Amino acid sequence: MRNEQNKTSPNSGIATAGLIFNEPVVFELGSPGRKAYSLPSCDVPEVELETLLPPDEIRAPIEELPELSELDVVRHYTRLSQWNFSIDTNFYPLGSCTMKYNPKINETLARLPGFAAHHPMSADEDAQGSLQLMHELQECLKEISGMDHVSLQPAAGAQGEFAGMLMIQAYHTAKGNPRKKVLLPDSAHGTNPASANLCGYKSVQIPSNSEGLIDIDKLEAVMDEETAAIMLTNPNTLGMFEKDILRITKIVHSKGGLVYCDGANLNAVMGIVKMGEMGIDVLHINLHKTFSTPHGGGGPGAGPVCIKNILEPYLPKPVVEKKGPNYFLNYDRPESVGKLKVFNGNFGMLLRAYVYIRTLGPEGILEAAQSAVLNANYIRAKLKDTFHLPFTGASLHECVFNDKGQGISTMDFAKELIDHGFHPPTVYFPLIVKGALMIEPTESESKETLDMFIESMKSIAKKGHEDPDSFHEAPRLPKVSRPDEARAARQPILRWRRVNVTPGSN
Repeated sequence: MRNEQNKTSPNSGIATAGLIFNEPVVFELGSPGRKAYSLPSCDVPEVELETLLPPDEIRAPIEELPELSELDVVRHYTRLSQWNFSIDTNFYPLGSCTMKYNPKINETLARLPGFAAHHPMSADEDAQGSLQLMHELQECLKEISGMDHVSLQPAAGAQGEFAGMLMIQAYHTAKGNPRKKVLLPDSAHGTNPASANLCGYKSVQIPSNSEGLIDIDKLEAVMDEETAAIMLTNPNTLGMFEKDILRITKIVHSKGGLVYCDGANLNAVMGIVKMGEMGIDVLHINLHKTFSTPHGGGGPGAGPVCIKNILEPYLPKPVVEKKGPNYFLNYDRPESVGKLKVFNGNFGMLLRAYVYIRTLGPEGILEAAQSAVLNANYIRAKLKDTFHLPFTGASLHECVFNDKGQGISTMDFAKELIDHGFHPPTVYFPLIVKGALMIEPTESESKETLDMFIESMKSIAKKGHEDPDSFHEAPRLPKVSRPDEARAARQPILRWRRVNVTPGSN
């Protein structure tokens, strides 16, 4: 049942080898007739299921379905969880993804029965507390962003993008010219061109200049009356602030276009500047990045979309509004782009973000942004003599190095870091940086943690020059070492099947 590993790490960092439990797939556990419950006999007479449901509504028996006790189930999933890396166990320096710590007070308050057990189909008069929270969250996001209106419906940043582009399209259509193109910097997030394409727009790429910022001359050359919008990120995916943002928005507006801002990196500037004062017309906010709601793992997300007054008629419906002392959902919006999400979006994520914002307050939000910038620049300053920095302009919340001049590849760095007890940073993104190592510490991490990470990066770099061949087997300490990632992506095993293995074979 278990495998006691004796491997030890010779590296810097905090990783050590301990007790790692072997665990088969759940279909290989259990025994026929075993159950996960033991309840008193029911006093209601049993009847055959076929007498209650039509045949096409009854599931066929599942072959080899595991039969387990409650203890079997709990131990199985607990052991599997111990194979995983999480933000609750150690540093997660993924650039662009902003993997910050989720304060437990958010989780506690999200589980209050009045919220957690509130049925989403309740009438407005029976949902005043939840509607008030949503309305106040809208007001908070409007204040932080400097925008005029907010929809909380989008279930992720990508859906917030899509909603924003739908509103831009509705705006131009109402003016008699839906337009044909959307401009995108070459450092844009991959979901940006996808959102534009879903709305039927052709994407036109704008190259970055030598500073890693939008090339103003190239923008002026391609901006015309057939361009619906520019989709930019500020700060951009290199962690740099578009210092010519006022010129950019003026150029686009002069031709009747609108400015969409990907707000994925709002955590670098919240409380410092307001997007609405830069000429931004649409902004989505990733609550799972900036405002600490859970991130990743396929769970629910939240990507509210914020707009200026000119797009207000097209907001997704319903909109949470207040009339006198009462809150209500307004469905009477004839020009709306429609409903994006059943019920009221991912309410639990909205609640967590609300708690985070109210806990920090204005001063705390400012301090969080300043700390995120300070941490990123501390890492940059400590590693700039060890790693190549392709763009040397001022960094904000993240810094992007690459593997130029190193004895090993970016992927080797990523795998070796795991043996030091750290999750790898984002690798090979943004695409305009060859061999990119994109590091974002967030405001969550202490100087001690950052120092251990920095020392590990330097240690790996030194070892890479001295013994590059030793990296081919990294990582060595985890339960799973170095899978074939390309094969896993192209030929995933999505359904379990029993395989007879000859003893002694691999």
